[in-house]
Amino acid sequence: MPQGVTKFRTAVVRKLQEEQGELTALGTEMFWQLHDEFSALETRLAYDDAKLAAIGRAHPECQRRQTIPGIGPVTAAALIAATGQTAQFKTGRQLAAWLGLVPRGHSTGGQPRLLGIGTRGNVYLRPLLLHGARATLRWVETKQDDRSRRLKALIERRGENRAAVA
Repeated sequence: MPQGVTKFRTAVVRKLQEEQGELTALGTEMFWQLHDEFSALETRLAYDDAKLAAIGRAHPECQRRQTIPGIGPVTAAALIAATGQTAQFKTGRQLAAWLGLVPRGHSTGGQPRLLGIGTRGNVYLRPLLLHGARATLRWVETKQDDRSRRLKALIERRGENRAAVA
């Protein structure tokens, strides 16, 4: 089957109609039932996305967070739900550490060492923020502003994955 929702939706109906003679009655019924469940799930997801977009337009904190490149209504609503008022974090680094976006520290005998970035932290927000950052980095090559130039230099120096985390 082809990848992508739109291609899958059309291909699965065509395939079920073509293979109807080779499937048993129970198999045909089961596959059409799965197709109906898939359609209902798509409808529900569209409804939920519309609700999140409405919340993002109405809530001033969501609007403020959506001004950050790579953060849309879903990520903004998730940030507000997880962190509430961000006054509990004194710096951005504390928030990044809580999310699991900064290297873990380990010190022995007063000698601090930064380890790699682990997978700890908020398992829902961290991927949302990283995907948003990667989406932002996709368009850096086409822009010429100061931020894009800094990000290009960072990508050349450290690579795309580390630049996305940064």
